[in-house]
Amino acid sequence: MQDFQGRTAVITGAGSGFGREFAKACAAEGMNLVLADLRADGLAATAALPELAGCEVLTQTCDVAKAEQVEALATAAEAHFGKLHLVFNNAGVAVSGPLWTATLDEWNWTLGVNLMGVVHGVRSFVPRLLAHGEPAHVVNTASIAGMVSGAGQGIYCVSKHAVVALSEVLHHELRMVSGRIGVSVLCPAFVPTGIADSNCQRPAEYGARNAHPMAQAVEDMARKAVAKGRISAAEIAATTMQAVRENRFYILTHEKTKLAVEGRLRHILDGLPPHDPMTSQAF
Repeated sequence: MQDFQGRTAVITGAGSGFGREFAKACAAEGMNLVLADLRADGLAATAALPELAGCEVLTQTCDVAKAEQVEALATAAEAHFGKLHLVFNNAGVAVSGPLWTATLDEWNWTLGVNLMGVVHGVRSFVPRLLAHGEPAHVVNTASIAGMVSGAGQGIYCVSKHAVVALSEVLHHELRMVSGRIGVSVLCPAFVPTGIADSNCQRPAEYGARNAHPMAQAVEDMARKAVAKGRISAAEIAATTMQAVRENRFYILTHEKTKLAVEGRLRHILDGLPPHDPMTSQAF
């Protein structure tokens, strides 16, 4: 997908973090915007940004974990703008703690947003992209946690590994039926966004938390690492837009994390125990 001017982008998780920066980046390209988020206040703040002043913007609250809400988003977007071209399945949350004390609420919430949110996005938007036949692109936000696995981040890693696998399969399948729809999977490391504090927005229905001391320790470590991130969300958005232009599938935004990925693959090929990404000095 080379031409963004006048096309329409759909962004979930648009109320903060990467989603907000994707909106600004797409606006700079002259795109129409469909912005979705669970939080109405975050959506309103993004829509009010001066960088979006010259764009036509449709906002809609949406819980991506619920298929019917994502389908309603797609229906509203198509009704308002007609053809859709660039879809960011971006909404995400994170929890911490050892797997044996993780609650079912944490599994259901994290997989519901991080994985099923992408599943719902693919089911609702890809048929529409195929139907109009114009160049289009799907960007699924995973994480470097979708490439490597670290202690205390089990549920998050499971969800993001699944997004990487889903994206790879989607790439293969779309190549079989259309040469006009690209796919990218975004795998950043620590970036200053709100994901480290996503527990603050956890719905009450998923309230049971992991009580193990490791949960708080890993959450605190992640919050500090995110705050110290040297690459901004705006830089991630710019890199992602360039990857869409180049039809590049894997977007690893932090060069050092490739050492951790290489270490994991080497351990697999050499029949060694799982590689600990923290030993690669990539984080």
